[in-house]
Amino acid sequence: MKQFTILLSLISMLNMSTGIAQRAGTLDIDIKPGSASEQVLTVGSGADSAELPVKVIKGETDGPVFSIIAGIHGYEYPPIMAAQQIMVEIDVSKLKGTLIIVPLANTAAFFGRSVFYNPLDGKNLNRVFPGKPGGSISQRLAHLITTQVIQRSTVLLDIHAGDASEDLTDFICYYDNKATAGQTAQARRLAGSAGFPLLVAYPFKLNKTEPAQYAFKHATQQGITALSMEAGKLGSVQITSVDRIKTGVYNILAELGMYQSNRKTVPKPVVLNQQHYIKSPAKGIFHSDLKSGDQVVKGQMIGYITDVFGKLAANVNVDKTGIILYKVGTPPINEGETLLCIGYSGAPD
Repeated sequence: MKQFTILLSLISMLNMSTGIAQRAGTLDIDIKPGSASEQVLTVGSGADSAELPVKVIKGETDGPVFSIIAGIHGYEYPPIMAAQQIMVEIDVSKLKGTLIIVPLANTAAFFGRSVFYNPLDGKNLNRVFPGKPGGSISQRLAHLITTQVIQRSTVLLDIHAGDASEDLTDFICYYDNKATAGQTAQARRLAGSAGFPLLVAYPFKLNKTEPAQYAFKHATQQGITALSMEAGKLGSVQITSVDRIKTGVYNILAELGMYQSNRKTVPKPVVLNQQHYIKSPAKGIFHSDLKSGDQVVKGQMIGYITDVFGKLAANVNVDKTGIILYKVGTPPINEGETLLCIGYSGAPD
């Protein structure tokens, strides 16, 4: 029965106005209105190569170019699963403008079940943007995403989750880039419409030429309206997070006037405009009963670290009152690593 269902799904997909998959180094977004095209872009050759699957869906009428990227980290599954469903569900006859979906940006990390890093070169893809055309395979892949997707976008949404060791509460975020006030205001409005309970505003201090490292930070730097979702945790699939991502995407499409569906009424999110990071004071085993999303108060002991023999190495206290956005959710910890991030509202330190 399962095989029959999959076959029906494949037949249904073939019957839609979807173009034949292509292999190319340049993304074709000038496709026929009212159609879709599945393309596979490539960089490198042989063992030193990478593929970038992209689906382009073009509405009957002109409008914004809204790009969605999932799977920059291949072990962050809820965004990848949400993208799979969105690609199948979108009705091109209801779409205005162009939707670009990268359903799996880091295929080597995904199929290699690699946490954080691309196994082909040991680099974190979300630390090398805007990339380099002559660099390592991750740098070349970042350059491909930058030139073929980010630079062609009116609005960019980069979707992430908590990786294998990250206990993360769902939130949506943008960079408060005061140099591009219009795009920042739009990002804030779109983020507020998505339906996430928490809205995080990150400070933006880059100049025009500094490497941004992160995909959506680079888009922000270049004056593109950009935001990111963080939904899911601990390297597994939470259906509630998948559904929250999908609701957020459809709400943003509706807010942009690109797609009308059953838009859900959403409560006003809690806005957190400051972040406080706690680094581990020692290497060892981290003990904590707290979870992401918990409230903490200044001075509270949130856990402790022992050595491998169970002896106390350090207590861990917080310096701010706020909400735990994400924390280490597994026992191993190394000195200097981030134990947790607290979001709060207030003036900068």
